[in-house]
Amino acid sequence: MAVLDVIRIGVICPSEIAFRRFLPALTQNELVNKTFRFAGVAVASPEEWFGDLSDVPQEQIESQQIKELEKARLFIDGYGGMVFHGYESIIKSEEIDAIYIPLPPALHYRWAKMALECGKHVMVEKPSTTCLRDTQRLIEVAGKNGLALHENYMFVFHNQIQAVNRIVADGKSVGIPWLYRITFGFPKRALTDFRYNKKLGGGALLDAGGYTMRYASELLGPTAKVTTAQANYEPDFEVDVFGTATMVNANGVTAQLAFGMDNDYRCDIEVWGSKGTLTSGRILTAPAGYTPKCLLKQNREYTEYDLPEDDAFGKSLLRFAACINDERTRFENYEILERQESLLQQYKDLVGI
Repeated sequence: MAVLDVIRIGVICPSEIAFRRFLPALTQNELVNKTFRFAGVAVASPEEWFGDLSDVPQEQIESQQIKELEKARLFIDGYGGMVFHGYESIIKSEEIDAIYIPLPPALHYRWAKMALECGKHVMVEKPSTTCLRDTQRLIEVAGKNGLALHENYMFVFHNQIQAVNRIVADGKSVGIPWLYRITFGFPKRALTDFRYNKKLGGGALLDAGGYTMRYASELLGPTAKVTTAQANYEPDFEVDVFGTATMVNANGVTAQLAFGMDNDYRCDIEVWGSKGTLTSGRILTAPAGYTPKCLLKQNREYTEYDLPEDDAFGKSLLRFAACINDERTRFENYEILERQESLLQQYKDLVGI
């Protein structure tokens, strides 16, 4: 594939995260703005939204189209580009080099596969798909066509992560890091939220749990495996609403994970070592402009540090660009993708889902 000096990127669906996080990162970060050009946003056709239209009232179809077009116009009014009528339309457009997919998880595979088959690079929100087999299929298509496939776990690029790693690695603050605890959970959202819909790929594992496993994988390295797992349910929901897991690497270093979507908000890392304990909040979700902190406890002595702020979404976009223009980076990303989905599959096998 030829190196692209400017990558024309389009968005499938005028979603909230695309408007609130993707577009500001694309346009306000100077380096990202030089690398990408926002080409437009696609609104689902009635057939793409509803499927079989034979039993769908015309009023409902018109209402859906009006609402989606209104959201799409906010994109265009604020950031330029054009509205594409239909996801397939933007995927097949010659005005597009790359596609960003912020749809519910169960829809990722269909549209990512079509985009890759049509020669488009793909950046997809997490999780990449809802199962290991589908992710492997996407990697196969991407590799065959020389295309980038990037899953947007943007927190791994944040300077906060690197700063915590440096403190742990110095050997003086924490000592030997025997145990990591990673927690990510948030209060219950509206019942119409896709996270509580099984058909759309909802559930605590795919939404919040994937974050904790992705971070644990970074901390423990490639030998880490999921050794225990528990999924918890509530009577009114078809999906898991809370989960816990343990990951252990070949050296016996352990990460205890907890995640949920009916919880008091937590987004924390705790590193418990031979000399001290380090904790930091907002470790997975720190937005641009936010200054994270960490607390180091050494027995009864406490030291607080300011950690660097960063634009993690912008950095994730730059990683996507690197995957587009560099074959080695592209193949590294394939390995990361498959590793992440393999960990999720290990959890699923243990709990029987």
